[in-house]
Amino acid sequence: MCGIAGAAWSDGAPPVTRAELQQMTEVLRHRGPDEDGTHESAALALGEPGETVGAALGFRRLAIIDVAGSHQPMSNEDGSVWLVFNGEIYNYQVLRRRLEGAGHTFRTRGDSETLLHLYEDEGPAFARHLEGMFAAAIWDRRRRQLVLVRDRLGKKPLVYRLEPGRLLFASELKSLLAVPGVPRELDPSALDAYLAYQYVPHPQTILRGCYKLPPAHYAVYRNGTLSLHRYWQPDFNYEQDLPVEVYVQELRQRLTEAVRKRLQSEVPLGAFLSGGIDSSLVVGLMSQLSAEPVQTFSIGFPVAEYDETRYARDVAHRFGTQHREFRVEPSAVDILPRLVWHFDEPFADSSAIPTWYVSQLTRQHVTVALTGDGGDELFCGYPRYLAVQVAAWHDRWPAGLRQLLASRIWQRLPSGTRQRSLLRRFKRLTGALSQPPVRRYFDWVSIFNEAARASLYTEDFLTALPDRDPCETLAAAFIACSRRDAVTQAALADLVTYLPCDLMHKVDMASMAHSLECRCPFLDHHVVELAAAMPLKLKLRRGRGKWILRRAFADLLPRSVRCRGKMGFGVPLAHWFRHELKDLAREVLLDPSTLARGYFQPEAVQQLLADHLAGRFDHGYRLWSLVILEMWQRQWLAPAPQPALAGEQT
Repeated sequence: MCGIAGAAWSDGAPPVTRAELQQMTEVLRHRGPDEDGTHESAALALGEPGETVGAALGFRRLAIIDVAGSHQPMSNEDGSVWLVFNGEIYNYQVLRRRLEGAGHTFRTRGDSETLLHLYEDEGPAFARHLEGMFAAAIWDRRRRQLVLVRDRLGKKPLVYRLEPGRLLFASELKSLLAVPGVPRELDPSALDAYLAYQYVPHPQTILRGCYKLPPAHYAVYRNGTLSLHRYWQPDFNYEQDLPVEVYVQELRQRLTEAVRKRLQSEVPLGAFLSGGIDSSLVVGLMSQLSAEPVQTFSIGFPVAEYDETRYARDVAHRFGTQHREFRVEPSAVDILPRLVWHFDEPFADSSAIPTWYVSQLTRQHVTVALTGDGGDELFCGYPRYLAVQVAAWHDRWPAGLRQLLASRIWQRLPSGTRQRSLLRRFKRLTGALSQPPVRRYFDWVSIFNEAARASLYTEDFLTALPDRDPCETLAAAFIACSRRDAVTQAALADLVTYLPCDLMHKVDMASMAHSLECRCPFLDHHVVELAAAMPLKLKLRRGRGKWILRRAFADLLPRSVRCRGKMGFGVPLAHWFRHELKDLAREVLLDPSTLARGYFQPEAVQQLLADHLAGRFDHGYRLWSLVILEMWQRQWLAPAPQPALAGEQT
């Protein structure tokens, strides 16, 4: 697990110098503290004007496999192809034997060299043969092209900036910003999407001109042109109604194999354990496959509604793990400046805080940790999927009954101030029932819905926004599975949007900040393809998700875990903003320089904060999004403008 950076350029464009390349890699030191390396290369001879003529590759290494070898940047036998690679390839030994049989010579024991020789045989689409998590760059000197590739589910990040005659790339946005002259200009449409989703969805980044390579894509840069290609696309419209026991056996086999493959390591290895079904299954399978007790790590809160540690202890006791816990207090937000620096973009998923701390705790004992990420999207674990099912039933009711349920009568009911209250959720459901399914779901997952964003923005910012609806990202994902039922559509849409853009980004940035590698067995693409083909009845039954997981692994799960519902991994924002964090919110959001940025109406921001502090509404998630945004701007952009004093000319 590592950090990569570099560039390729055409004749006449400015090359990235060795000093600049070292700056790009140095800012990624946390991703790879064990060693670093650089390589600068030119094409064999100058060709026509505008042809790609040179490249620079930089690398920071966290050594996991072949610790003593596998130094990068790495080349093939004759030095014509060079690689920098971040990730783990779990089937590299199988691929290696095949490549050796085809005549390739290997000089290392690790997985990195497999990519080089596979590229030589297969070309830029070589990634379709890989099983694992990866982001890689390959400079092909003979063909004068740079190839970028990212794994199927977006577990490893890769960003780039295309300039006239030059392409910059890196594992993290801050590495691109280490190159002199790269502008730091906020993209208004990305800001609009951030306030809707709490993250910036790919391919955008928060900065104009910088982009994320989408999951399951490779890109080829040649002669000043960048072309993107998808190499993996499951048929999400395919559904196979097999007998339950067939799916039970196949799921056990594939998930067990996925865990087994992810136990490959030459350094200490453990697991995050939340006490939910997904992480508990991973720990249970690890225990069956490991000769030594598994090391497990959990995070708890003093607020009972957010604390799962008692369930994690049940699992730890069930499997005899070496278990450690950490309790998150409100003072945890003292790490916010560090979070904002590491995450590069505004990122308002509050579970970044416990993820940060569990990563910090885990890294004190191991270098690799397995996680349960992906189970909710694959097996309908989120409570909102039940709302989607109810709404789908509603869409088939007579028009009069639909109008009654969606009427304003229900919106007048008092629902208290708790974000998770049942009546508040019911009001959100009924308030969106009159909308088309995609727009309805978008409103449910939005932090600021369309109306809330419009009332927040100034007229000048609204004018600056391009004609682009953030809902388009979700709508495109729904179209890819348009022949499936409504719940499966929502879950698979989350799999290709929310999971890579939020969950994988959060886990990667928080864990790699502590030089910890995280592996996700549920996101093995063989498991994903099996789950995607399952009918909904095997996932959501009697209002509860993950039915097939409970059935297939009943022998592994303690009853306390098997029978419990879903608990989120966030922090108690509503409580914190009314007590420990209220001064922080006022200082950040009501600072005159913050209000003078020109994006938001000061009165709207003041009203959000006043309503929350008075207990009239729970705006915890919205306030958190705005606080993170301003702290990010203070960290990464020019200082906020100072408001003009009374009587002063502006």
